[in-house]
Amino acid sequence: MDTAAVSRETEAVPSHNSPEKTTEKKVVGVRRLKEAMPTPTKTRIFTVANQKGGVGKTTSAVNIAAALAMGGLKVLVIDLDPQGNACTALGVDRNKTPGMFEVLVDEVPLAHTIQKVPGFAALECAPANKELAGAEIAMVSFVARESILKSALLDYMSEREAAGSRLDYVIIDCPPSLGLLTINALAATEEVLVPIQCEYYSLEGISLLMETLGKIRKALNPLVRVSTIVLTMFDSRTRLANDVADDVRRHFPQELIDIPIPRAVRISEAPSFNQTVMTYDASSPGAIAYLGVAREIAARGVVGESVSRTEGVKYP
Repeated sequence: MDTAAVSRETEAVPSHNSPEKTTEKKVVGVRRLKEAMPTPTKTRIFTVANQKGGVGKTTSAVNIAAALAMGGLKVLVIDLDPQGNACTALGVDRNKTPGMFEVLVDEVPLAHTIQKVPGFAALECAPANKELAGAEIAMVSFVARESILKSALLDYMSEREAAGSRLDYVIIDCPPSLGLLTINALAATEEVLVPIQCEYYSLEGISLLMETLGKIRKALNPLVRVSTIVLTMFDSRTRLANDVADDVRRHFPQELIDIPIPRAVRISEAPSFNQTVMTYDASSPGAIAYLGVAREIAARGVVGESVSRTEGVKYP
């Protein structure tokens, strides 16, 4: 990546193994922020969920994860969507290691699936392989099938902590449904991040998610809650987008991170180069917005820190 396209807040650590000439746009070196993000007092586990598809779940998951990792934090992305789009955006080979299907169905330790993400010092991914599409059917007869991911994740986190390399963030990307895969993710987390596209149908999606969370709290995980809401695909020129944003601000004033993610071509282009927008074009409006969201998430994770509410799109 051309360093001229890097935001003023980022710096590149050169990689001696990178080729000098290439026909494709690739991540060169390791991107880091000049100002590190605060480390949480314990590992924060986020499930990125919304029953409606196409609202930017995967895009938000990978770009927020990348921004947190650029801020010096240890981040693990778990791709629980059989489509495997998070793997694509992070440049991870879905066929290189066992995947989440083996973790959920064959009891393979999560550590055996982890891959390092190119271009990041402390960003890792547990990939979704193609077989994951059949995981829900295979898990139907399992005992405690809703808590399989939770057990595997707790084991891996304990191993990391014992080795002195505790994870700071775990971000779980879910499929656009409220099936057994998503229920496993909700049972394993305390915090849910909900991307809301600035259209009416997305508001209906969050209503259904709230109903499901109520059932999860009663039966499986009393601690799970919606802690973070992000507005995606925001077009300030349209009345609908502004009306939806106002509705979300009114109903979820504490959960909303009021830094709307703009509808931007760079965000859509980045996965075709196996990158997040954070490395594809770190100076673009989409990257700057996601960086602002990540900074707010990190700030909220520090106990006792007074976090001022953000208003509008800001340069982090």
